[in-house]
Amino acid sequence: MTSLTPTTESYPMFVNRFSSKAAFVAASTLSIGLSAPAAIAFSFNLQEATISGINQAFNEGLTSEQLVQLYLNRISTYDDAGPRINSVLTINSDVLNIARQLDIERKTTGPRSPLHGIPILLKDNHDTFDMPTTGGSAALGGSQPTDDAFAVQLLRNAGAILLGKAEMDEFAISGGGYSSIGGATINPYRLNRTSAGSSGGTGAAIAANFAVFGMGSDTGGSIRTPCSFQGLVCIRPTRGLVSLEGVIPFVLSRDAIGPMARTVEDAALALGTLAVYDPNNPTLFTPIEEPPVQLDKFYSDYTQFLDPNALNGARIGIVRNYVGPGNGVDPEITALVESALTTMRGLGATIVDVTFENSFLTTMSRTYGAAIPVEQKVYLEEYLATLDPQYPKTVADLISVLNSPPISTSSTPSTILNTLRGAAASTGFTDPLYVTRSINATPIVRGTLLNTLDSLDLDTFLFPTVNTFARPLAGVSDPTFVSPSGSAPVRQVEFASSSGLPDITVPAGFGSQGLPFTLSFTGRPYDESRLLGLAYSFEQATRFRRPSPLLPALTGETITIPEPSVVFGLGTLAIVSFTLRKTRKG
Repeated sequence: MTSLTPTTESYPMFVNRFSSKAAFVAASTLSIGLSAPAAIAFSFNLQEATISGINQAFNEGLTSEQLVQLYLNRISTYDDAGPRINSVLTINSDVLNIARQLDIERKTTGPRSPLHGIPILLKDNHDTFDMPTTGGSAALGGSQPTDDAFAVQLLRNAGAILLGKAEMDEFAISGGGYSSIGGATINPYRLNRTSAGSSGGTGAAIAANFAVFGMGSDTGGSIRTPCSFQGLVCIRPTRGLVSLEGVIPFVLSRDAIGPMARTVEDAALALGTLAVYDPNNPTLFTPIEEPPVQLDKFYSDYTQFLDPNALNGARIGIVRNYVGPGNGVDPEITALVESALTTMRGLGATIVDVTFENSFLTTMSRTYGAAIPVEQKVYLEEYLATLDPQYPKTVADLISVLNSPPISTSSTPSTILNTLRGAAASTGFTDPLYVTRSINATPIVRGTLLNTLDSLDLDTFLFPTVNTFARPLAGVSDPTFVSPSGSAPVRQVEFASSSGLPDITVPAGFGSQGLPFTLSFTGRPYDESRLLGLAYSFEQATRFRRPSPLLPALTGETITIPEPSVVFGLGTLAIVSFTLRKTRKG
């Protein structure tokens, strides 16, 4: 196969959208055709491609290099031009070379894992030694970590291809899908709606089929809200299950990272790679008591729990505070939730109504709000201290940089200054509101939720992940948007954020305007196996996930793979050692 791929000598180690990413992708275009086939063996479609489907295609002759190029083509067409979703911030300029090496390794020694050769995206708060990590902030533009985050290294070791970094809300603050380094990310299902955040770049990119799956981070719904707005399967894992080492912190006692995918199986495969005990996981040292760690429940293969009959006999607690009139929920979402409950009953589940006192929901929400200024100052400054000297070292430094030209006068100025000012003024861990509302209240909140699960013999809580469909972009008026009203607090995501419990979202349908939404399954600590089974059972019965019609398949995305006529020689094995098994520096 002839390649027009540029060498690493002729391009920098990373390509930023605002310099030469589009030029790089255009220059990287290579032929994906093979020599005239002797016989047709397999047909592969990129749209909604899954890990298992891609591995089948690999077995039939598809290469990772071809696969990467297809995703680069989509990013060039739909992220940089066309609808301009604006979800990918950085492309790894060495990505095609890495893919070629992984192809050689597959031929010579076999795949490392089901993720071998699978292109993925990372939220840009995950440290990577070969790409910048900016946290979505122009104040950290070009900041280059010396090593990978723990989770990133696990993905590399599994053979996943780090295609690039996704846009995110600045320092994971807010949920509007906007950053000072990249601007607004657009929802691929409706171009005047937000992707949400703070993992909106990852969510929009995976929904747009720019990679197989992506990594996000979640403090107060930052994985789950984009997943709902874009109809994805996402996992906010049990606190402590997946390491946060090397991830820029927001509110460390509430932070989590997890996979964002299009299917339950893909999310489960990703989680199996990530669920590795890390004694340096910073969540183990925050001043919030952890649930007991049960190491026997750390599974390397969560796919073993994907049972299409898992809902049969399950007891599902529908949280009525988040459904119905007067609860601040879009009436169309309420109707879709009721339809989903009917489906679950038909699959053999028992549905149990659960209602919490509004005072409890308020207490739960406050545990998060009280922690923001205290923990952001402490932990963000710890991270900033590790960066090169030219970057800010304190929250006060950040405020100064973001509030001054050229950032303040750019087309994408920072919108998080007030939050940073609150953090700069924090008195630390002795702050009375922090002690009362966060430290003291968190065990009570967790205990109430677990006692409710136990007393009603429930397998999971269930509720719509978000109370609305995707909201209009900032400054955009959309008369078709239904703005729910109601007196009850609408913070469903706090069930997991304020308690450390796992939460798994699954697509649950589309509204009349073609916008998706998801349901959340929230259960006991380290019970991801059960929740994945329930989500899989619902997914297989309904098959609600579908791509956006605004971003159709491109020419060449359906590949007919011929019977292979040429086999790579074993002599190429020596090449593999070049950079394939890159290890963390430092």
